[in-house]
This record gives sequence, structure tokens and C-alpha cells, in this order.
Amino acid sequence: MKLKYPINLHKGATAAVVLAMMAAYQNFSAAAWIYLALHGSYGLLWLLKDSLFPDKQWEQPVSAGYAVFVFVALGLYWLAPWVLISGHRDPAPVVMAAVVAMNMFGVMLHFGSDAQKYFTLKYKPGLITEGFFARCRNTNYLGELLIYGGFALMADHWMGFIGIVVFF
Repeated sequence: MKLKYPINLHKGATAAVVLAMMAAYQNFSAAAWIYLALHGSYGLLWLLKDSLFPDKQWEQPVSAGYAVFVFVALGLYWLAPWVLISGHRDPAPVVMAAVVAMNMFGVMLHFGSDAQKYFTLKYKPGLITEGFFARCRNTNYLGELLIYGGFALMADHWMGFIGIVVFF
């Protein structure tokens, strides 16, 4: 089994999981819908990215046990929506606006740099020194940090940051 399968399953299931949380806790607030839109669309965009310009590091084979471990560990990222939705938290409008902006910049940096890396290395192997990688070697991780930092901020609680602290 390839490592990408549990990762893709987790990211692809996020919209359904968040929607299920909203139904279970009867929380259909603006904050819950915004969270669903941001994290759910990120998961779907991840699947699109994987089909258009996959990352070779996720193609490595792993055992079934390790795949289960990866899927469960990624579940830490579902703490933020759980805290937000189960607690009926109501982040300030300025926080929600900041989260949307962080998400937009994060998605652009993450997927844009991954696309540049994929297509550049496909035709010219070696160190990439242009575009996103001219000044920063890990632009895609900076993008993910903005994305998941925004999700954690939206939770309006310290527990929302557990997943991001563990993985980064």
C-alpha cells in the first residue's frame, strides 16, 4: 500500500467528518460553515493536486499497520473542528477574516510551489532556485503552516493547535 492512500482518505473524508460533526452537535453557525468550506475544500483540492501533480514522497510503500497509524495520527487535525463545533464556539469576525486570508495565502503557496516542484523536476532534475524556491526551500510547508494554523485559530481554543504542533 502506498503512503498516499491513508493521507488521501483522511483529507478526502474531512468534509464529510466536519458535516457529520455539525449534524451531531446541531451547530450550523457561520463559523461552522466557514470551517467546513475551508477545510473541506482544502481536502478536495489535495485530491485534485495528487491526481495532477503527485508528490513522490507519498508514493512509497508502507505496511497496512503504518497506514492505519498515519490515518489515525492525521485525525489530530480533526480536533480543531471538533472543538469549534462541539463547543458552539463563536470566533470574532476579525478572526474568521484572518483565517480566510491565511487559508488563501497558504493554499497558493502550498499548491503553487508543489506544482512548480513537480513540473520543474519532471523536465530538469536538480536544485530549484527560481520562483517559489528562490528565497525559501520549504514554501509548500509554509503554505501548509498557514492553512492549518488558520484551522487551529478558527477553533478559538488551544486544543485546536495540537495537530499542528505535533506535525510541525
